[in-house]
Amino acid sequence: MKKIILYSFFLLSLASLWGCKKDNYPGGAINSFIGIYDLRNIYKGQDVTLTKENMLGSTSITGMVVSEHSGGNLPAGLLVIQDMRRLGLLRGIAIPIGAEAANYHPGDSVVANVEGALLKRVDGILQITNLPANAIKKVSSGNSYLALRVPISFMLANPADYESVLSVIVKGGFDPLPAAGDVLSGDKLLNDGFGNITLHTAANASFANLQAPVLANFYGIAFNTNGPEGTLVPRFHLRTDNDVVVLSSVIEIPPVIITGFMSDVAGGDGNYEYIQMMATKDINFATTPFSVVVTNNANASNPSGYPVNGWATGNQRTFKFNLTTGSAAKGSFFYVGGTTKRINGSGSTSMSTSNWIRTLDYVNNNGDGFGAKTGGLFANSGNASGLAVFEGTDLTGNSKPVDVIFVATGGSLYTAGPPAMGYRITNNDWYDVKNPITLQDQPFYRQGSNTLSLTYATADQGYFNLLGGEYNLSLGRWTKARTQTNYLLTKQSPVTEIEGEGATKLK
Repeated sequence: MKKIILYSFFLLSLASLWGCKKDNYPGGAINSFIGIYDLRNIYKGQDVTLTKENMLGSTSITGMVVSEHSGGNLPAGLLVIQDMRRLGLLRGIAIPIGAEAANYHPGDSVVANVEGALLKRVDGILQITNLPANAIKKVSSGNSYLALRVPISFMLANPADYESVLSVIVKGGFDPLPAAGDVLSGDKLLNDGFGNITLHTAANASFANLQAPVLANFYGIAFNTNGPEGTLVPRFHLRTDNDVVVLSSVIEIPPVIITGFMSDVAGGDGNYEYIQMMATKDINFATTPFSVVVTNNANASNPSGYPVNGWATGNQRTFKFNLTTGSAAKGSFFYVGGTTKRINGSGSTSMSTSNWIRTLDYVNNNGDGFGAKTGGLFANSGNASGLAVFEGTDLTGNSKPVDVIFVATGGSLYTAGPPAMGYRITNNDWYDVKNPITLQDQPFYRQGSNTLSLTYATADQGYFNLLGGEYNLSLGRWTKARTQTNYLLTKQSPVTEIEGEGATKLK
């Protein structure tokens, strides 16, 4: 695929007044080009002829071609162009010109006089119709052009905004998971952790028999179809086989996922903080041990500077719990934390009947293997805290977690070095060990695209950080990425408030 980078159009207007006589101001000339954003807004649900008046004095459009018909998978005869001439918003439009559309390729810059053409929806797609092919002029070829990274949920919520725009669906996977020999041909449900969209591949497309990947980036164009009661339903079309960038052909299911945590109870934190997790399979921790590490990067935490040994740095920076006894059933919640087993600090509801795999008096005792005794595991300064779950108990700076999540971004977290130092992440709904766009290695938090974090909740109020999502075991992926709900507990809150509605679910 041609290298895709951001492009934009810059318009500069300059008006000058010369002299001071009345009636000598020459006026300003209206730009002859209307942005595609404004052009699309002329359509109000009914066919409309484009005139100089409703285009506010303009007569033409200009844009970058993103359609490519060599793959045989786009609606026949449609030339698709996009621009960012208005408000920095990328918008596209389709122009039916028959067989001539195949003579244009991505990166062609074109202009077209559209005065007198008809703007209408045809089979759900907004198009500039009644425009002869010779009204379109190619200005240049081989230009850079943009593919917009769009979560599927955005396409579903605002189908008109993303129609006819070259987009990339990042970390897309199919539901159901492809079996050996499954190919792209047909209509398949594509999920990116934010929603589902139909990926359409025509039976005669040049890549119809391409092996369906487990996880990939999908470049393509969303075209709307007519849904019930006048709704628009987007359908995603790849252009060529180069529009599929395979990320993985292996399913990795984490045995444990982080589903929530109490980092700051109402009152003193000592021995009242805890972490909620879920087992994705039956686990006997005596035979398959795990460990949980909390990192605190408050300015006063030692050692200062970047974490030389990552999660294994110890002292006041990281604190470890070993999980070596007990068991957890598939799909069940279990807990790790202080010895009090209370939902929201002193005097609150007892959680002693919940499944506690490891409790430790961290106020008076050091961590299991590393970590200095402390009055609070998590940073309450606004600097970053983090949680990571590991298989096994012997950790080093190179140990990779099976799940990880961070709160906030402050403190000395990552340096490229050399040597590179930081907290290692894993592939999950929030982080990627390889950049999904550039495919560059990025094994640390705050490196590359690994910048997402939870927000820090107000101190001493008793907010439980509820991480609600949906993990699909058969697909081996998050089909609904975890979202943070700062759930305010009382002293009387029952355990069902943090394990019920809004909590993470297995599917």
